[in-house]
Amino acid sequence: MKEKHVIEILENSPLASLTESELLTVRSHAEGCLACRRAYEVAQLSTLLIKGRAAETIEPSPFFQTRVLAALREQQASNNVPVLSRLWKSAGALVSSMAVTTAALAALSFLAPDAGMGTSQENTAALNPYSAEAVVFNQDQSDEMTDEQVLSAIYTDEGEAR
Repeated sequence: MKEKHVIEILENSPLASLTESELLTVRSHAEGCLACRRAYEVAQLSTLLIKGRAAETIEPSPFFQTRVLAALREQQASNNVPVLSRLWKSAGALVSSMAVTTAALAALSFLAPDAGMGTSQENTAALNPYSAEAVVFNQDQSDEMTDEQVLSAIYTDEGEAR
C-alpha cells in the first residue's frame, strides 16, 4: 500500500461517502505519508465547509417577493393584449404606407387618363383608315389602299401597342 497513494480515493469520491474500510485505509496510509495526510486533512476541511454552508439559510431581500410578483403581473398583462393590437404595432407603418400608395394610384387612375387619350385615338383613326374606330363608326373607307397606307397602318399599330 506504500507504493499506491490514497489521494486517488479522496479525489474520486467525497469523504462523507467513503465506506469504513476505505476510511481505515486512508487513515492508516495518511499516518506514514505526508502528501496523503495533507490530502486527507483538506478533504476533512472541505467536508466541514460544505456542511456549514449547507446549514446556512439565506433570506431574500425584503422586497424580493414584491419585485417578482410585479414582474409576473407585468408579463401576464403584456400577454393579455389582443392579437390585432400587437399585429398593428409591428406592421402599422407598412400597412399605412401601402394604403396611402393605393389611394394615390386610385386618384391618378381616375383623374389622369383623360389627359392624353383623345389625341392618340384621333391620330390613330386618321392614319389608319381600317382601324377599329373607323369600322365601328362607319367612316369613309376606300376599297384600294396604297402601299404607303398599308405600311403606315401596320407600323403605326405596332408602335402604339408597345
